[in-house]
Amino acid sequence: MSTLVDIIASAGLWAAVLRIATPLIFGTLGALLCERAGVLNLGIEGIMTFGAMIGWLSVYHGADLWTGLLIAAIAGAIFGLLHSALTVTLGLSQHVSGLGVTLFASSFSYYVFRLIVPVAGTPPTITPFQPIAIPGLSTLPFIGPALFTQTAPTYFAILIALVMAYLIFRTPVGLAIRMTGENPHAAEAQGLNPMNIRYGAIIAGSALMGMGGAFLTLSAFNSFFPTMVQGRGWICIALVVFSSWRPGRALFGALLFAFFDAFQLRLQTAVQGVPYQIFLMTPYVLSIVALAVMSRRARVPQALMQPYRRGER
Repeated sequence: MSTLVDIIASAGLWAAVLRIATPLIFGTLGALLCERAGVLNLGIEGIMTFGAMIGWLSVYHGADLWTGLLIAAIAGAIFGLLHSALTVTLGLSQHVSGLGVTLFASSFSYYVFRLIVPVAGTPPTITPFQPIAIPGLSTLPFIGPALFTQTAPTYFAILIALVMAYLIFRTPVGLAIRMTGENPHAAEAQGLNPMNIRYGAIIAGSALMGMGGAFLTLSAFNSFFPTMVQGRGWICIALVVFSSWRPGRALFGALLFAFFDAFQLRLQTAVQGVPYQIFLMTPYVLSIVALAVMSRRARVPQALMQPYRRGER
């Protein structure tokens, strides 16, 4: 029991929670924005993988870290444009299109990486984002090293969550996005163009997904390998449901999953005689339980996964 208390009371655990949660925050907010407009984007896993690769590759070839993050966002937006064309313009299945984007983006990432970077025993590395100690706050007992010595993209992700919460529920733009996800024909009757709104939401959401992938190679680690996303995209899709399509709850859900993950990593070293696979599956099992409980009260956008045709009912 004392071991568990010591783990929970350590500042290192909570610093790791924020670090692990950051790519989930980017990805979950991106998926949430798409779904609020009525489009499921299962391309997230591939978009995050490509964002991780192209962001790292840009910095490896001389770009600065923020430029690498921007390039990853642009790459994600391009895949979002592809998904938009298939699902919004052509009205194809959002499931099939999203999985196709994931397969294409993941495979293309590995192809480009191996085309440009020669095969080596040790992957090349870059100098990633360094933690920023916020003056006056980083020296506070416990919460200083836990919360205020993170890298810049982590603070940026939290800021985006707050901005998106305000955007969706407090602005005319957010109202238009929500109306499109609930009833695009009603949005059309108000003089809005649901197709343009869906295009914009998918492209912007996919850009956030690309940034989530880039965080892994530009901040959390310093090199790229094709399997590094490791299902985080699918976790983000689940977190959207957990959050009931609300950015504030999405932020909480990402932090909750990150806590489970960081906690099990420390339990592996603190508890002996238990197969490590038990600890590895713990955050996913707990996330399934939390998702099952929260999803019972979730209200799905009514037009989610429904193709829209102007003038049709």
